[in-house]
Formats: sequence, structure tokens, C-alpha cells
Amino acid sequence: MEYTPRELMVVCAARQIRDGERVFVGMRLPLLAFALAKRTHAPNCVGIFETGLIRDTPARELLYTMGDAPNICGALWATSTINVIGLMAAGEIELGFIGGAEIDRYGNLNTSLIGDWQQPRVRLPGSGGGADIASLAQRLAIIMPHERHRLRERVDFVTSPGYGYPNEQGPAGVAWRQRVGLPRGGPAVLITTLAVFTFDPATGEALLQSYHPGSSIEQVQEETGWPLRLAPDCAETVPPTPEELRVIRECDPHGVWTS
Repeated sequence: MEYTPRELMVVCAARQIRDGERVFVGMRLPLLAFALAKRTHAPNCVGIFETGLIRDTPARELLYTMGDAPNICGALWATSTINVIGLMAAGEIELGFIGGAEIDRYGNLNTSLIGDWQQPRVRLPGSGGGADIASLAQRLAIIMPHERHRLRERVDFVTSPGYGYPNEQGPAGVAWRQRVGLPRGGPAVLITTLAVFTFDPATGEALLQSYHPGSSIEQVQEETGWPLRLAPDCAETVPPTPEELRVIRECDPHGVWTS
């Protein structure tokens, strides 16, 4: 079956969700990934939304924002943002989804500005809940387009921390997060329109785990602003199954998020 790059990204995101996990669901593609996981391999996962909603079933209608009425109707708990962030601070959220304008080889994300802090070329929306998710979730899944100006050797501003940078105090990676007082977590996966990356916890560096069908390692390198490191089992991304595509298209019949 034919599929779009965004449909493949939804599938890759859904595969990160394990049965029984509490998932901090982001906008757009993660909304569909939660629904797909729930209806396939992770029927017992629970979705937590930044607006203060907790659901154990996906909304019956396509969501354009987290606060849409179909997301409120049938929620297990309709509370406040501070309460769901509190759950994450307590270590209760296994997986969080996030996006960004820029990312670097250590998984640090920028959603603040492009260029110099005093005179930026572009001002971006800022953190929202991004820094909280990146700091407090047990695992972080990042979803974004794959373009060389987005995947950079070093981002212009670290809005949401990944694995930091190596410095005189020690390496990047899990050790960096521990040094700066982040109690858990860090990026587990970066899903793009071309590839899937995992991260080496010792160095914090991104590893090319798979390249999507129709792509190649060479194309991924061309669109990546740092020298690629390959995972030992790097291979082509497993394409969507007919069942996965059927569920996605039932959830988004007009391709609002996936076309």
C-alpha cells in the first residue's frame, strides 16, 4: 500500500508507546500515534494532555487542538495543566512527545529564536510545556521535519534540554543530565520525514537507527548538519502495515495531519 511520509511518522511514533504506559501526548501527529497505539499493540496506554486532560480512550473525532470538545467529552479527568505537569514531575509519565524548530546531535531542542539573542533573525513560539516534558518525562520522543537547517551541529538556543554538551566537567549524555539535576529521562528517539534516530546514553549523540523507504543513508547525511553515526543494526525503516494505515485513515479520513 502507498502511504505518505507523515503516515509513516505516525506509525514510528506509535511504535514507541508500550502497553500500559502513561503518555504525554503532543499536537498533530502524536494525537494520531496515541490513537493508533491504543487500537493496536498498546490497548492499556493512557494519554495525558497539556491542557489538563487524561484519557484512556482516544477522542472519537479528529482533534485540531488538545482543548477541542471531543477530547474533553469522556475524559477520565479534566483538570489543570499544573496537575498533569505535577504527575510528570513525580516521574509518573513514561513517554513524552515533543517537536521543535531546531535540534542538534545531542538532542537539544530550540523553539525560542534563530540567530543572536539580542537581534534574532526569527522569533519562535518559545517553550510552552516543552522544557517540562524534556526535563521530566522518563523518555522523550521527538518528531520533526528533516531539513539540514533544522538538524544542526549546535542549536542557536537550548529551549528544551536533551543530553547537553560535553564540557570541562564531563561528557554529554546521561552524565550531563545528572550533573545539571535532571532526575531522569532524555531523548529516546528522533523521528523525521527521512529517518529514525536513537541516542547513545553514554555520549548523548544521535545514532541513525533506520532510514525510511525511498530514502538512503546518503540522503539522510545530506540533510543532517553533523556527521552521522550509525546504530549497529541500522537498516531500512519497517513500513506501515495495512492495519496500521487503516486505523490512521479512520482517525484522519481527510488527511488533515497526514497528507
